[in-house]
Amino acid sequence: MSVQEYLDKHMLSRKIEDAVNAAVRAKTPDPVLFISNHMKKAVSSVITKVNARQILDSRGIPTVEVDLFTNKGMFRASVPSGDSSGMYEAVELRDGDKGIYLGNAVTKAVKNINEKISEALVGMDPTIQPQIDQAMIDLDKTEKKCELGANAILAVSIAACRAGAAEKEVPLYKHIADIYGKANSTLPVPAFTVISGGKHSGNSLPVQDIMILPTGAGRFEEALQMGSETYHHLKAVITEKYGANGCSVGEDGGFTPDISSVKEGLDIVREAIGRTGYTDKIKIGIGVAATEFCIGIKYDLEFKSPNKSGQNFKSGDDMIQMYKDLCSDYPIASIEDPFDKEDWEHSRRFCGLGLCQVVGDDLLMSNPKRIERAIHESACNSLLLKISQIGTVTEAVEVVKMAKESRWGVVISHRFGETDDSFIADLAVAVGAGQIKAGAPCRGERLAKYNQLLRIEQELGDHAVYAGEDWRL
Repeated sequence: MSVQEYLDKHMLSRKIEDAVNAAVRAKTPDPVLFISNHMKKAVSSVITKVNARQILDSRGIPTVEVDLFTNKGMFRASVPSGDSSGMYEAVELRDGDKGIYLGNAVTKAVKNINEKISEALVGMDPTIQPQIDQAMIDLDKTEKKCELGANAILAVSIAACRAGAAEKEVPLYKHIADIYGKANSTLPVPAFTVISGGKHSGNSLPVQDIMILPTGAGRFEEALQMGSETYHHLKAVITEKYGANGCSVGEDGGFTPDISSVKEGLDIVREAIGRTGYTDKIKIGIGVAATEFCIGIKYDLEFKSPNKSGQNFKSGDDMIQMYKDLCSDYPIASIEDPFDKEDWEHSRRFCGLGLCQVVGDDLLMSNPKRIERAIHESACNSLLLKISQIGTVTEAVEVVKMAKESRWGVVISHRFGETDDSFIADLAVAVGAGQIKAGAPCRGERLAKYNQLLRIEQELGDHAVYAGEDWRL
């Protein structure tokens, strides 16, 4: 398209004339700036360029970052990645050359953005998120986004979402709420990781993490304060009991003291909460990730111990009894992945007891078909949403709708390999999730999400509502 054809198509000659006349009428001291701003509002924004690069996530592993350009500016996004790569989730595209980043480079995904996705999206309206996401899905042509890579598609999807918000001149969370179809101003309860175990730590604790949920706070700002203070009191408790070496942290910032049992971990967390004075305002959550230590139909709670006693090899029924005891002895509000991802029967039976929120992570993989089955079988009552497992903003919003229509809780979650991108904070507010899991109240890539929620709460002012006791909404 020639310059003249572009001017004619968008009627820019007339719009430039109008901008000049408006500048004259306004008697502006800076007519160039005035005309520039006037034109930005007069001309609808379109995607003009998409440029990607390889960066490193919080673990030092490559991931994808995108700069998406419109005539309103440049909009950047980077995507997280996790250890799980189950058969039910969208596929990250990695190079596989063991001689470069141990096979984890993402230059193929970057090339797909720069050469294929960019060409497909240039000229599209960034405010129409479903069309942008569908264009990439159609270009990929695979169910799990194997051709272009879910990491490539998601990075562009998030960047386009930011561009759409800018075009509409609204905050990102309001633009996402428009996509969702319902206005929301609810700040989520943060599930702070305070102790890390499982395969993400060097201790013998079998479960993946122990979390605290400040449900009794009045505002998100207060919840963050409670989380931070408890975290530092826990550091003191661990130092007293296990020495300073126990205060090393895992990938998402949780402490990794030398403990081997869930009860031992819960005891020191409860002691830390007691020291803060927030005993009646903080609940506890457990991320079990039971798939990691399920062998056949048994669960090996000593899978990390060098000297196994053989006494902690439990059946599904044994695990149910263990969870019942824990819920009786501690203020546990949420248990995530209490059973193997294919152990639907015990998940259903435990969920039916109504003892706490039962969150599906590995069980669901943010996969619509798995979510539909879990709803039908009552296998859990809360969705843990990892947007990198599904691959686009539009699809993420749709699975949240599925969960909420079934009166489930929704937890918007980080990944272990994170970046400083804070998109999930805006997403949590936009869909009224009620809960966000973004790691410990430390480490920059985790705090990027929590600090963004502080900004959103301040911006909403008197309209801001903290989920609090209604955290499951």
